[in-house]
Amino acid sequence: MASSSTRQELPTRAEVLAALSVAVDLGLGQPAEHMLRSALIALRLADRLGLTEQQRDCVYYTTLIMWIGCHADSHEYARWFGDDIAVRRSSYLVDWSGLPYQRFLLANIGRGESLLTRLKTMATLYANARGNITALIHSHCTSAGLLADRIGLSPAVQDTLRFTFERFDGGGLPTGASGDQIPIEMRIAQLADMAEVHQREFGVDGAVAMVRSRRGGQFDPAVVDAFVADPAGVAPSTGDVWTTALRYAPDRGTRLDAESLDALLVALGEFVDLKCPFTLGHSQAAATLAQAAAETLGLDAATVRRAGYVHDIGRIGVSNQIWSKPARLSMAEFERMRLHPYLTGRILSQVPALTDIAAVAANHHECLDGSGYPRGLSARQLGTPDRVLACAVSYQSALEPRPYRDALGPAGAARRLRERATNGELDPAAVDAVLHAAGHASSKRSARPDGLTAREVEVLRLVAQGASNKEIAARLVLSEKTVRNHVERVYAKIGAGNRIGASMYALEHGLAAS
Repeated sequence: MASSSTRQELPTRAEVLAALSVAVDLGLGQPAEHMLRSALIALRLADRLGLTEQQRDCVYYTTLIMWIGCHADSHEYARWFGDDIAVRRSSYLVDWSGLPYQRFLLANIGRGESLLTRLKTMATLYANARGNITALIHSHCTSAGLLADRIGLSPAVQDTLRFTFERFDGGGLPTGASGDQIPIEMRIAQLADMAEVHQREFGVDGAVAMVRSRRGGQFDPAVVDAFVADPAGVAPSTGDVWTTALRYAPDRGTRLDAESLDALLVALGEFVDLKCPFTLGHSQAAATLAQAAAETLGLDAATVRRAGYVHDIGRIGVSNQIWSKPARLSMAEFERMRLHPYLTGRILSQVPALTDIAAVAANHHECLDGSGYPRGLSARQLGTPDRVLACAVSYQSALEPRPYRDALGPAGAARRLRERATNGELDPAAVDAVLHAAGHASSKRSARPDGLTAREVEVLRLVAQGASNKEIAARLVLSEKTVRNHVERVYAKIGAGNRIGASMYALEHGLAAS
């Protein structure tokens, strides 16, 4: 069966990386399109400074994904500061140097914890403050460079990302590089990133005051002067930032092929899995399992597989303070956690060519009985691809440890899936397909409901979509008589007396859509 992603134009790399930048925005505690707006500011500064076209290309992608490594140290940020997203959001308002930096650390260490816990955390951090902070920054820069390579960005961008935390005055980390030792592309990106936030929060005058106060310290005086010469002139327009930013992307006209799209989505899955130590490898494993199960059921395996690669990208928008909590979540924490599939859909649906993938990925925690999240969808609203991915994610998650439980192992994961099917949460046919793909012995139940064959499922699906026997025959390259026989057998197996009954059955079992 042809994949929906091959029936329409595949996305460009720039579109997918723009969606990734929106995920990064969430991890920074910033509104969507912060990094896109920053990239536009950076490009205009590059023009003012007379950079070459090659340098402008590097400026664009350096600014767009300069914080791509922010998720890799989220676990450690949460250890020191509590809410990793909140502390990153607050960090935009302070110059990380001297007394303001020390006050910032003291105000944020162990935020939300008891006084005794905060004092213990302060003592541990300050016993080797520079070493601990350097370790965080090294983790960020290393992962950023590796991920830039995995998503196909140039060696120039990869090298530039190593300087994200350096300062013009040499007071940064991890190497203390200064002045022209820091690539001009990073010096521009640093100012653009900060200026976008201050301009949005405090207006043009606030942004100008901020960059002037850091001239010669965090920022290159030449870049500051280029900005303050006409600060309003570098501000992105209030119109469609997404479209405008993509118009300036270096490779805006080059579409990915199927293999390149898969490689990029795998890299995005690896990106999000680094957020928590216990999810390393989760996305690709779930995707592989979902693909095998989808093939068993005769589904569009490419869409299910690709949705599996990126189903958890919304996790970036939820603090590690929640993901790493060993105890029961509070109501507020639980509601925040339940949002991550919605954020996944929101991020991916920005790219028109990923709409089908986004829809399946966003439903990976929905249940047939309506008890899932984030939207509480019911059986009639969930197609077979949704059901298969939900089972694959549930099984793979059970194999992995969590802060509140040990890994369940294959037998425990299988038992969990079967219990959820018995309780009405998961589709029994999808459960069987996933367990078969995972190497478990099949149960007596057919992998397809009521013993339907793969061909009969195709016929039922077309019946539910309103196709006549003649149209079904043409679509499947069969004779009308053969189609009529298939329809009669389908009706007999599912206990339907007419097309309306068959359509209702297809809805209930997630067979109405391919």
